[in-house]
Amino acid sequence: MPNILTSLEQAKADGQKKFVVLIDPDKVRLGNMDRVLDLAVEVGVDYFFIGGSLIVNNALDQCLLAIKERCHIPMILFPGSSLQLSWKADAILFLSLISGRNPDLLIGNHVIAAPYLKLSPLEIMPTGYMLMDGGAPTSVLYMSNTRPIPTHKDDIAVCTAMAGEMLGLRLMYMDAGSGAQVPVPEHIIESVSGALKIPLIVGGGIRTPEKAAANVQAGADVIVVGNAIEKDPGLVREMAAAVHGKG
Repeated sequence: MPNILTSLEQAKADGQKKFVVLIDPDKVRLGNMDRVLDLAVEVGVDYFFIGGSLIVNNALDQCLLAIKERCHIPMILFPGSSLQLSWKADAILFLSLISGRNPDLLIGNHVIAAPYLKLSPLEIMPTGYMLMDGGAPTSVLYMSNTRPIPTHKDDIAVCTAMAGEMLGLRLMYMDAGSGAQVPVPEHIIESVSGALKIPLIVGGGIRTPEKAAANVQAGADVIVVGNAIEKDPGLVREMAAAVHGKG
């Protein structure tokens, strides 16, 4: 498989936008999984992010195997903790929560996971994770014990992202969190995107193709949708068209 990180960097250089479906293994049992996978193949979903706040390893492995049996879309771990690791994925977002001041999520969990990842075949993707205010308490806010960046504070978001890039992080992820009432607004996406050379990922609270398209136009390089697709798998088709510019 081609290097995913290099592919994302090349896509940014070429102006190509990527669409990601976020799958929480804890919610797979609620159904719709087969429908999501079939549609993902049909419309050309670029990647799956696999992760959640409280998943257990058996659920994670089972989810990865189920996806691999049905399609060849690359699977990237989006871990909520150092326990959510599996060799059955293709890559991992090695997340540093740079918007917060929780040392465990800045470097602590990374130290614990490093020996496992060093031996694993997983592609390591160093990623700055910026938790944005989604207008409601989200799982990631509670589990990370950090305060989100206010979405009217463009300067804080921009300086945080620039610092992450200067530290050598290869991707930047602005996330309003699962179940956010308010997604990341376009003005802050535009501000952060304009300050970065690395790919910018945006997720959390994106419920409509129109919002996905607006985020892309504002400068997002990768759009991540999870909750909306869990509720309505048919949105995969519309979301992919909006992100890929085919809507």
